[in-house]
Amino acid sequence: MSQKLFQLTAEGVNKSFDGFHAIRDLNFHLEAGELRTVIGPNGAGKTTFLDLITGRTQPDSGKIEFEGVHDLGAMSEHEIYRLGIGRKFQTPTVYTDHTVAENLLLSLAGNRGVFASLFFRLDSTQRDKIDEILTRINLSSHRNRKAGTLAHGQKQWLEIGMLLAQDAKLLLVDEPAAGMTDEETVRTGELLLSLAGKHTIIVIEHDMLFVRQISTGRKVTVLHQGAVLCEGPVDSVQSNPKVIEVYLGRKHSR
Repeated sequence: MSQKLFQLTAEGVNKSFDGFHAIRDLNFHLEAGELRTVIGPNGAGKTTFLDLITGRTQPDSGKIEFEGVHDLGAMSEHEIYRLGIGRKFQTPTVYTDHTVAENLLLSLAGNRGVFASLFFRLDSTQRDKIDEILTRINLSSHRNRKAGTLAHGQKQWLEIGMLLAQDAKLLLVDEPAAGMTDEETVRTGELLLSLAGKHTIIVIEHDMLFVRQISTGRKVTVLHQGAVLCEGPVDSVQSNPKVIEVYLGRKHSR
């Protein structure tokens, strides 16, 4: 049986800001096609970790590799983006004055620029891809609607769709359930689960009901003070005394 490929590895990574150790000897391994949820208290280093992966900041020491060959710490944001690493921030960043379909087109079209992209003629394969993404993110009936008029959850789904249009191999998704209704949260979980396998996904999240929805049968990583506190199945993590003490509290451990 062939050995699974680690899509992303972090070995001995450290990052400080003005003497504050945001990331401290971090070791992290993510298999291709895996959906991994990362949880932890505020200040645990979750956002800094995503910043390091995407090149927004560089590690002081240690190494982050993508697909076993690309040293992300030595690359620019643009170079990392072109490798197929896409990030969805907590607050959706969509083109509010353009339609849902145009947002996907702008992502699909790459670096042509907004004006050129909107007048770019799609071939049948590209049209089919946009239609497929619209179906997957449950926005087919809203394709001609201005993105700025969408509900909060729909904007989140559109932004995930924009990552799919970019052909992102690794999706970095920051607190997708924040501000969503219960129904939107469930649908978002279903969307992410449908993408796992074809895409590798890291989800940063605080909502433990949502974490349980997308992590059953999968590994959860807990960060604390910039390092991995523990990893394992969601039941094991939620009952871990250290995790209860530093993050969940007893009300979430039952």
